[in-house]
Amino acid sequence: MPADLNEKVTRYEDMLKRALKKAKYAPIPESHMYAVAVDYYTMAEAYYKDGIYFLEHGDPVNALASFSYGHAWLDAGAKLGVFSVDDETLFTI
Repeated sequence: MPADLNEKVTRYEDMLKRALKKAKYAPIPESHMYAVAVDYYTMAEAYYKDGIYFLEHGDPVNALASFSYGHAWLDAGAKLGVFSVDDETLFTI
């Protein structure tokens, strides 16, 4: 049975929102890797905002893509070690 688009959009929005709250910068402030963490987090936030915009304008497909891409930035950052995370349901750790 195919997934319901609206349910999936809601689930991915929630997942990204929770991941944004849990991802904490791991590198030493002022270091190059700290700047990488800031960039990754900024991208994730931007994709979250884009997803909200698409939802408000009746475009759930692009909203889902935005939430997915945003989460991918955080997940990649966690794997790289620029975020300190402890939730195996939100991150591949």
